[in-house]
Amino acid sequence: MAGHYDELETRDPARREEEIFVALRALLAQALPRAPGLARHLAGIDPAGLTDRAALARLPVLRKSELGSLQAADPPFGGLTTRPAGAFRHLFMSPGPILEPGSDARDWWRVGRFLHAAGVGPGDIVQNCFAYHVTPAGLMFESGAAAVGAAVIPAGTGNTEQQVELARRFGATAYAGTPDYLKVILDRAEEAGARLGFRRAVVGGGALFPAIRQEYADRGISCLQIYATADLGSIAYESPAMEGMIVDEGVIVEIVRPGTGDPVPDGEVGEVVVTSLNPDYPLIRFATGDLSAVLPGISPCGRTNMRIRGWMGRADQTTKVRGMFVRPEQIARIAARHPEVTRLRLVVTREDAQDAMTLIAETADLTAEHAAALGETLREVLNLRGRVELEPPGSLPNDGKVIDDRRNYG
Repeated sequence: MAGHYDELETRDPARREEEIFVALRALLAQALPRAPGLARHLAGIDPAGLTDRAALARLPVLRKSELGSLQAADPPFGGLTTRPAGAFRHLFMSPGPILEPGSDARDWWRVGRFLHAAGVGPGDIVQNCFAYHVTPAGLMFESGAAAVGAAVIPAGTGNTEQQVELARRFGATAYAGTPDYLKVILDRAEEAGARLGFRRAVVGGGALFPAIRQEYADRGISCLQIYATADLGSIAYESPAMEGMIVDEGVIVEIVRPGTGDPVPDGEVGEVVVTSLNPDYPLIRFATGDLSAVLPGISPCGRTNMRIRGWMGRADQTTKVRGMFVRPEQIARIAARHPEVTRLRLVVTREDAQDAMTLIAETADLTAEHAAALGETLREVLNLRGRVELEPPGSLPNDGKVIDDRRNYG
């Protein structure tokens, strides 16, 4: 499909930065009086001061892991929505359990932009194999398909024989669902001697491995993926250029050091933090718990927004050592006390049937005195003792890990 979804996709990056912060200030001015939980989270913050990313980075992070307790204290949505539950069109519950609102406003989750990039549009018949029950994935893609003018088979999950029959009889041209389930449908169709007409696959909710993408390509199906969550809707998506994932125009994405709200340099792996410009559910600096990294430059497809490398694992590396929880934010506190350290990693192993810890520090100061000082801070912050190893800057891999649990649980 030629062209872009709208002119937002090809804005000059400097203009985009200016316009999204104008939108953020206006959003907060409207939302803070109507969303008490958001007002509590941003207490003392003047929206007028949010002029750029540096100002945004000074706001507190809201972690996804906090939503359950916030919703319990202020049901049903923790005071983070600008409308009461009864004013929404749909109400969902995702694992956690976490409650989410949904709306029938046009492309409320912004999936249509991804479907357009994938070539789905008028005349297509989308077999939507995402769940429609309780969780929002099915309706997220339903509303996206409506936005691009495609017909939808609300197939939901499971019942593969029926999926094959639906695809065959309706002539489905596009599959929407998790990456692996399309192969199940195709293999079952092949066993039954049924020819299906899928030309495109738009997938999410799981890892899309290169081998399965290539298998679909070999079968004449172009497969692209979206990075989306029930809380935020679309965060980033692939285009046919398939060079990273392009950040959606309705969010601001930051990559921060796990356990903190501090942005990392472009290219360094960190936790994905998202600010949503949704006026109904304006999540500000929402830490997803996912790892990714910024890709430099602009996509060859002509879309000019920031690109990220896609999902690269989980940032929540909390583990137990000698019966005590050790969390990424504690490693961040150690780093804050030692600004001369460029990167820290706590490696957890088993030695002589006991847990053992080694704090690896990247630093230009490789003296024994420095190691001793770090060891003392480690003991104070974690209430546990461990070894310290000093390495020159650039020694640790760029994978976002701050806690590396190498114990064998088999």
